[in-house]
Amino acid sequence: MHYNNFAVETRRELLLKLCSLLVNDNLVEKVDRIPLEMRPKEKQAIRCCIHKDRAVLKYKLMAMLGYNIDDEEDELTPLSEYAQGTIERPDSEFTDTLLTVVDEACSACVKVSYTVSNLCRGCEGRPCKMNCPKNAIQMINGQAHIDNDKCISCGLCQKACPYHAIVYMPVPCEEACPVGAITKDENGIEHIDKEKCINCGKCITACPFGAIVEKSHLVHVHESIKNPDVKSIAIVAPAFSGQFKAKAASIIEAIGSLGFDEVFEVAEGADVTIQNETAELVERLEEGHKFMTTSCCPAYTALVDKHIPNLAPMVSDTGSPMVYSAEIARAKYPNAKITFIGPCIAKKLEGLHDPNVDYVLNFEEIQAYLLAKGVDVSSFTTLTLSDTITSGARGFAASGGVTNAIAEVAGDMLNPLVINGIDKKSIAMLKSFPRKAPANNFVEVMSCEGGCIAGPCIVNDPRKAKRQLDTYAKGE
Repeated sequence: MHYNNFAVETRRELLLKLCSLLVNDNLVEKVDRIPLEMRPKEKQAIRCCIHKDRAVLKYKLMAMLGYNIDDEEDELTPLSEYAQGTIERPDSEFTDTLLTVVDEACSACVKVSYTVSNLCRGCEGRPCKMNCPKNAIQMINGQAHIDNDKCISCGLCQKACPYHAIVYMPVPCEEACPVGAITKDENGIEHIDKEKCINCGKCITACPFGAIVEKSHLVHVHESIKNPDVKSIAIVAPAFSGQFKAKAASIIEAIGSLGFDEVFEVAEGADVTIQNETAELVERLEEGHKFMTTSCCPAYTALVDKHIPNLAPMVSDTGSPMVYSAEIARAKYPNAKITFIGPCIAKKLEGLHDPNVDYVLNFEEIQAYLLAKGVDVSSFTTLTLSDTITSGARGFAASGGVTNAIAEVAGDMLNPLVINGIDKKSIAMLKSFPRKAPANNFVEVMSCEGGCIAGPCIVNDPRKAKRQLDTYAKGE
């Protein structure tokens, strides 16, 4: 479930200010002032002092300029130098480490799973103490206290307490990460293990301090749009239809008004995926394979590659809709700069390894760009949607959408299973499949519960987005 919070609002405000400077062509000259403008002296500090707040904002901006926090060699290097460096450095220097932790913002979470609140009544029964298997609970001054050096986080004390006085306190980002890729160091700072991380983005949405930031291609996209010698093409994921209060055709036209020479619906590529994936499924089943899983979600395919390698032979070899859409755009514009726009962080990694994709922006970034340019999305009314794209292809963005589209082609032979969201429970299920195949012959896996319309970088409530997606799927 997505919940808005002030950390999200801060991220969006930073993106908007950054885009405003890009649009006004004064990024290098004024970027250093953004932290001062957002945290002036008279404003109450969120952290210990206004200076730490400003430092956090600086590092978040550094990521938005395309850098990892680890790229910093001198703390006194101003943002203006990073901005100039982003403009000048080649695209090839944008590394595939996408998530970066702002250590100044990551210091409030304590690595303690269970703690006793002031609801403790020091009762005679003391079931918490009696049921603790490690003798980690002692009574001090009539109150229960947990020795965290002995505690094994079994939770028996919490279940036994009749007053609900014992509280489970996970570290939000660690709790959200389905693959255990994020852990604290000895200084209490979280670090992301790139070898484990699947770039699902769950840690970003979970962190209440906004300490985890993804790198951005915003400056690169803006520079490509400004270049009159190179065409700039946008390909937009089907989930775009649910992000703004406007019809899908209006949104496409509005994105084009940013300076893109043409905007393609990635749903066009989804139709290719549907045909290829259906043919592949039929072929595999005829060869005696028990089942096949989808391959559209890059967070899921990364999960398989890094954590369930023996499931890899059961994953479809069919490309994602982005892959085929980028091929279509590249065939029409061989020398263009092609930007994929979607709700996903994992797509940035997929895009970096796709020769036909130059940049990837998420919906928060494109929203900031539209706002900075003063674009009223709903004011565009001249474009009509293509009538050659199927409703199934446009419905890919919701959980079950891929299955529905394949079913329209495959018919009764399809016996599907939809895994709606990657978490520890669904991972355990997937790990069992190589040993014991599911009863289903087709397994759809989406990292985000609800599908792409509930991705980590959306700008609309997924429930509202689903209604708009359904309208888009009808070609309206």
